[in-house]
Amino acid sequence: MNQRTSGPTAPPRRSDATRTAILDAARERFAADGYERATIRAIAKHANIDPSMVMRYYGNKEGLFAAAVAIDLRLPEPGSLNRDEVGRALVTHFLDMWEENEVLTALLRVGATNQAGAERMQGIFADQLLPLARRVCPDPEQAPARAALASSQLLGLALTRYVLRFEPAVALAPEELVAWLAPTVQRYLTAPYPA
Repeated sequence: MNQRTSGPTAPPRRSDATRTAILDAARERFAADGYERATIRAIAKHANIDPSMVMRYYGNKEGLFAAAVAIDLRLPEPGSLNRDEVGRALVTHFLDMWEENEVLTALLRVGATNQAGAERMQGIFADQLLPLARRVCPDPEQAPARAALASSQLLGLALTRYVLRFEPAVALAPEELVAWLAPTVQRYLTAPYPA
């Protein structure tokens, strides 16, 4: 009887490497060129593959974009956060993500100019930030508005620091940004409704 032996893990399949190269190239092109100007041909050239391979794996530009910007914000579990520290935790978390993740910047660039990008961003925030807002806000019916207000601060920071690169926003240290923004995000999520 032929027994399988457990040996070293098999090397990644060539198709996995091709998909990774396509997605990496797509993220870079979408970030640099925006959705409208990024082409399948330019993305394929950037990945050093034939454009037909992009179409084979992702169907069209919309499918490629959706795959390239599939983002898990990796937000902390709502139950693990101290309600009084949620603003600080969120601002710190988002700064850490933006500092290390060009995908969010690409999505923000595209979302500002393209309906598909805007819808993708809306979905990500609705699916991932809204549950946290529901957990910490005083009235669950206000959670969507409060999550939108918190998003306005987080995305506004990202736009000025990572896309438009306003020098004063770029120059601020992460600790300074947290000190400035955390109280505002905290207020949006947990303060009583303004009279």
